[in-house]
Amino acid sequence: MGFRELREFMVSTQLVPRGIKDERVLNAMRKVPRHLFVDESIQNKAYDDMALPISEGQTISQPYMVAIMTELLELKGNEKVLEIGTGSGYQAAILAELSKEVYTIERVDVLAQNAEERFLSLGYTNIHVKVGDGTLGWPEEAPFDRIMITAATPKIPDVLMEQLSEEGIIIAPVGDRFSQQLLKCTKSSGKYSDEYHTPCIFVPLIGKYGWQQEDI
Repeated sequence: MGFRELREFMVSTQLVPRGIKDERVLNAMRKVPRHLFVDESIQNKAYDDMALPISEGQTISQPYMVAIMTELLELKGNEKVLEIGTGSGYQAAILAELSKEVYTIERVDVLAQNAEERFLSLGYTNIHVKVGDGTLGWPEEAPFDRIMITAATPKIPDVLMEQLSEEGIIIAPVGDRFSQQLLKCTKSSGKYSDEYHTPCIFVPLIGKYGWQQEDI
């Protein structure tokens, strides 16, 4: 199969059977060329049901995890989204297909640079990349309608909650270093309501309000 057929196969065998229903999310997963976000040597595995390694000890998440986190954000198309942890850039590209503007922060300079080059080559003009400590958010651009944290955190940093707009949603893998659960937090009338979803395992969120580098 070619890459286009592999994407369709991924959607029909990995996402739909597991309950991903949002057609906009499914179409974005069909469209974005995941194989271009991994090293050429493992492009043949890009649409397999697994996370894959990228450089600097980081990973690109399993397709299902990308899909469910995206679906939980309930994107309609006009949102301003903050992503913490750019990594390969694949998740940001999916978000860019489904929202108005994506602001993504990556602490590792080479990853941010590589992701930005991919965005430009694929024609994404609505993704903005910043190198820095993602646990601090992007206060100059706040508030955000949606926030996604793509690394494991002991708790959602308060500073990120403060950058969430009214009726906003934040998604994060919350737990200890080696086992987390997706937490969907919705802000309404200044109060937050929590919903826990699927168990997961992510690389750690490193920063002032996450894990400390020396603890990893």
